[in-house]
Amino acid sequence: MAIITLISDWHQGDHYLAALKGKLLSLMPGLNIVDICHQLSPFGFIKAGFMLRNSYRSFPKGTVHIISINSEATPDSPHIVVYHEGHYFIGADNGIFGIIFPDKPEKAFLLEHSSNSVFPEYDVFADAAVYLSSQGDINNLGAPYHELNIPSQLRATFDQSTIIGSVIYIDSYSNAITNVTRDIFEKAGKSRRFEILLKTNYYKINKINSFYHETSNGELLALFNSANLLEIAVAKGNAAELLNLGVNDTIRIKFYDTPEREELKLK
Repeated sequence: MAIITLISDWHQGDHYLAALKGKLLSLMPGLNIVDICHQLSPFGFIKAGFMLRNSYRSFPKGTVHIISINSEATPDSPHIVVYHEGHYFIGADNGIFGIIFPDKPEKAFLLEHSSNSVFPEYDVFADAAVYLSSQGDINNLGAPYHELNIPSQLRATFDQSTIIGSVIYIDSYSNAITNVTRDIFEKAGKSRRFEILLKTNYYKINKINSFYHETSNGELLALFNSANLLEIAVAKGNAAELLNLGVNDTIRIKFYDTPEREELKLK
């Protein structure tokens, strides 16, 4: 059975979601439409991208994902269709694909039959999604597209002693998920002693947990989550709320060549 998923910033009371579903079902009766999430913050492509990045692999290969976040086409963010790991993604290249795919996806194409519609999900995306769900050839949808927009805030930077990262997502448990990957942490850290610094160094963490329960209730902790991204949490607490952390807030990780005890002797 063909599956099309939807994710959007549409809220209840608008007609957009009903109209899109109606058109999809008219084009392909019996289609299985799955709502990933709606009512996201307007233009909140970072949260939407993070949700898709961590959920799309659970769907069967051949699934088409329609992304309705800041979807109006512009010269800098054209409508595209992306193929990766057996899945198709349709949306505007406004930065969201740089979140979904930490590495370059397998294929991307411009949607040749795009338009200046103010409702591109209905006028453009629905037709492309049904075409792909009917086993249409993605190569027929437009010219190859090579350079995805990648928002600068998604890239953690590092030098010999410091990683500079940022919070990219606050989950429903109020955990703060950052753009610092396990790979960057290990590459920069080289097994050295470290401190994770939050809120102008007021809060510090100097170890990485494997599980939340390794830290006493109410205590601050850090771990790498299932997406291999560094996550800041409070055991059985609300980290973002307690620490006043929000999306785009900066975190720093300092690495030290001298073991802690030797450093204390030097002082």
